Order: sequence, then structure tokens, then C-alpha cells
Amino acid sequence: MAGDQVHVLSALDGAKTQWYHFTAIVVAGMGFFTDAYDLFCISLVTKLIGRVYYTVPGSPHPGSLPPTVAAAVNGVAFVGTLSGQLFFGWLGDKVGRKSVYGMTLLLMIICSVASGLSFSHTPTTVMATLCFFRFWLGFGIGGDYPLSATIMSEYANKRTRGAFIAAVFAMQGFGILAGGAVAIGVTALFKNRFPAPPYAVNPAASTPAEADYVWRIVLMLGALPAALTFYWRMKMPETARYTALIAKNAERAAADMSKVLQVEITKEQAGDLEVAHKYRASPSFGLFSGEFVRRHGLHLVGTASTWLLLDIAYYSQNLFQKDIFSAIGWIPPAATMSALDELYHIARAQTLIALCGTVPGYWFTVAFIDSVGRFKIQAMGFFMMTGFMLGLAVPYDYWTGKGHQAGFVAMYALTFFFANFGPNATTFIVPAEIYPARLRATCHGISAASGKVGAIIGSFGFLYLAQSPDPSKTAHGYLPGIGVRNSLFVLAGCSLMGFMLTFLVPEPKGKSLEEMSRETESDKC
Repeated sequence: MAGDQVHVLSALDGAKTQWYHFTAIVVAGMGFFTDAYDLFCISLVTKLIGRVYYTVPGSPHPGSLPPTVAAAVNGVAFVGTLSGQLFFGWLGDKVGRKSVYGMTLLLMIICSVASGLSFSHTPTTVMATLCFFRFWLGFGIGGDYPLSATIMSEYANKRTRGAFIAAVFAMQGFGILAGGAVAIGVTALFKNRFPAPPYAVNPAASTPAEADYVWRIVLMLGALPAALTFYWRMKMPETARYTALIAKNAERAAADMSKVLQVEITKEQAGDLEVAHKYRASPSFGLFSGEFVRRHGLHLVGTASTWLLLDIAYYSQNLFQKDIFSAIGWIPPAATMSALDELYHIARAQTLIALCGTVPGYWFTVAFIDSVGRFKIQAMGFFMMTGFMLGLAVPYDYWTGKGHQAGFVAMYALTFFFANFGPNATTFIVPAEIYPARLRATCHGISAASGKVGAIIGSFGFLYLAQSPDPSKTAHGYLPGIGVRNSLFVLAGCSLMGFMLTFLVPEPKGKSLEEMSRETESDKC
């Protein structure tokens, strides 16, 4: 009877690519669009917020967020994301993917708008309100990681499953570009309507009162694409695999498959599936059982550790952008610009880096993942990241010298390219393919949460670590660190460890989810 069950589920694996698959990619991908939009924009608007709320009268330098406030504004969303990944991953396995899928998007929409409405009379209370809503925004975004990956993997056929999951994740690229375009567009409108002199000319007038609206508008507009897809997300049926394997409602699963994927399932086949569930030796082990450790323990170590190491390297790279942009003249010194000029220049520079290095990497993964395979792409990505980081670190003084900045930017962009045409995509894809259906979202959430721990280490640990060893050259409020060059050596080491731990992760290319999770085996072998 287990063979009958596999026969029925193979209808999903053999289904032709249809319009519904592409609709699901867009609907599922909006959470990642919002995630990337928010992470991209917050790094821009925090500089503007620093000028609006923390400028000290008479200071030769424009205002900036104190280190603790900057860490809170940026870090609270990471903490929320980590919490959401664990909670919604567990909940998605308990009550169903669809049951909680709309909840995560609604949370993102409400909190994106509320973040822009963080009004108060003092900087402290504005930042406290902003942090509160950014935590819950992160919580919703976190839930989208395990749910979107699991839903797409369970809808897709095995031939193009990797590309479909990668395409959902690649919506981050559009979020980054949209964030840049919105920041540039809104800033340009306000610059034309409310011109202001550079800070060095007139500190008080360099930040017009209307600049306080700019960062709010930029954050709130991130909710728009998510709101537009909310209706379609609520109309998505539960995945047939969840309905059949966990809810054990074979007829409903057959009806849903026939409705959205135009897969014909006869009543007899649906009945076979029902009987198979009654009589087969279903693997009923839990996450903390010895059987799970035997079957998937090393897999979970592999998916969690590689995502952790990837995010340490990936998120810490953002620390070096301002040094690169300043060195090649893309961003003039802060005092020579008004508040809106600074936002405009940084948004333009970061968008160019994303366009040249980040976004193409996502779509190379989509194009090649089902032919090359997850393992090869992840191992190659980690290996190339190691090489390019060493290539930046060893001759660091040469790269930062006059006339060599273009080479530095090229190496830097290639590091981002191979992160995205590599482990940044595959660490998201593989956990949705290799675990049993009833633990799939939970294990994906654990792996993703491990990655978010890496993001916190990369974003904040290296923010302090990368400070100059010379106390006179550290940023205001920071202790001396090991410097950018030595930080690059550490990051190269993280990438090399990621390469080695990739060997713990199996290759799901061309296999059904049931083959990879050993779903049809009995508890004892």
C-alpha cells in the first residue's frame, strides 16, 4: 500500500510546469521582497534619522545614531526574524502551512506602515516605537522563510523544484532594487521641493524639517507589494502533501491538486492513499527522537551550520560598503552634503552594487540549480567567496591605494555574486527538500534561525571587530578592533568552514521529497 501512496504523490512530482507555479512564486516571494526592501532601506534611513534627531548644534560633523541606538534599530528586526522562523516553522507543521501563511504577510503589512508612523516628541521615544514595530515586522518576515520554502517545495514538480524555490528567494533581488528606486525617487522629489545647503555651509538648514517625512514614506511604501498579494495568498489551498501526509485527508488533497495544478487524481487513487495511511508503517518519530538523529541529525547540523557561516560572511560584507563608496568617490564626505543629498548618493551607490553583483547571482542560481545541483553550487559559492575575500585581504593596502579602487569594487561585487549564485540561495532551498513533511517547516525554521544568529554576529560583532586598531581612527563611540583587513581574513575562514560543512548536506536534485526524507520507510530498518 505504501507503493500506492508514492504513486499518488508522484502525480505532483510529474506535473507539468503551469501558470499556477508562477503565480505561487510571486505570491510566496512577496515576503522576501518585503524582507530585502526593509533591510536595504533601514541602512539608508538610519543615516537620515541620525541627522534629524541626533545632530549636535555646533558640531563639525552631521548627526548620527549612537552605536547602541544603531544596534537596536538594526538588530531588533533580526531578533524578531529569528523568533518568527522558529515559531511559525513549528506552527506550520502543527496546524498547516496555509492556516498561518496569511498571518505572516498581514503582520508585515501592518508593521511596515506602523514603522513609518513612529511619532513622538523625543528621539528616545521615536526610536523605542520604531524598534517595537521593527521587531514584529521581523517576526512576520521570519515566519515567511519556512512557510514559503515549504509551500513551494510541496507544490513543485521534482524536475524544476529547485528553480521554483530559488525564484521565490530571488524576489529579494527585486526588493533590493525597489528599495533603491523608492529611496532615490522620494529623495529626489523632496530635494527639488525643499532644497537645502551642505552641512558645512549651514548645519541647521542642511536638514529641512520635511526630511523627517522622507524616511517614514520610504519604510511605509514597502508594505504596498505585500498588500497587493494578500488576497491571492489567502486563496491558496493547503499543499496536497500536508493534507495527504499529515492531515490524512486524501480526497481533499486530490481535489486541491486537481483544482490548482490540473492533475487528475481518480477516486480510486485517493482511496488507495487513504488506505495506505491506515496500514503502512508511518515514520512517527519526533524531532528529539533517536530515530530523527539517526536519519537526519547530520543533515540538520549541515543545513544549520552552513547557513550560520554564510550569514556571518554575507551580512558583515555590508560593513565595508561605505569605505568602498567613499574611496572611489561615489559618496562625498558627509559634511559636504545636505541630509537628503547623503541619502540620495548612498542609495544610488548601493543600488548599483546590487544591480551588478547581488541580483544576477540569484538568477544564475534559478537557471542552473536543477542541472548543476545544490551541492555543487553551494560548494563552489563558498570556495569562491573564500578566494575573493583572501584576494581582498592579502593585498588590502594595494586595493585601497589611489587608482586601484575599480579592482576592489569588482572583487567585492564578485564576492556578492558568488554568495547569491551559491550558499545564500542553496541554504534556503535544501532544508525545504530533505526533511519529513511533518517536520519540514520546523527544520527549515531551525536552519533559518541559525542563519539569523550568523546575521547578528556578522552585522554587529564585526561592526566592532572591524574598527581600526588605532584608537584615533575608530568611529565615534567604538573601541579599537582588528581592522578591516584582518576581519576579511576571519570571514574567509568562515567561508572555508562553510565549504567543508557542505559535505554534510545531501543532494536532492532530481529526487522526490519522499525519497529525500525517506518518508515511506518504517521507523526501524
